[in-house]
Amino acid sequence: MRQFWTPNLDPAHPYDCTHPETYALRRIQGGRYLAIGRDGSSLIEVEQASDGYRFHAHEAAIRVAKELNDTGRGPVDVVKLERSDP
Repeated sequence: MRQFWTPNLDPAHPYDCTHPETYALRRIQGGRYLAIGRDGSSLIEVEQASDGYRFHAHEAAIRVAKELNDTGRGPVDVVKLERSDP
């Protein structure tokens, strides 16, 4: 399992992000966001950014988008979410 750490992430509480920015993956065609399915291992498409998986590190979102695109499961793009995004 890969570990990703930045100065804005507290290693003692890896799921409590202190960084104000969040990112999501969005399909280039159709504009739907990606989320993790109920089974915990599949990807599903959702309409709202608030229902999609949110990344707290830009580098992590880029890494996953690149992997999805490279393996033919894209095309997806990284989108920075504003605090007002649902």
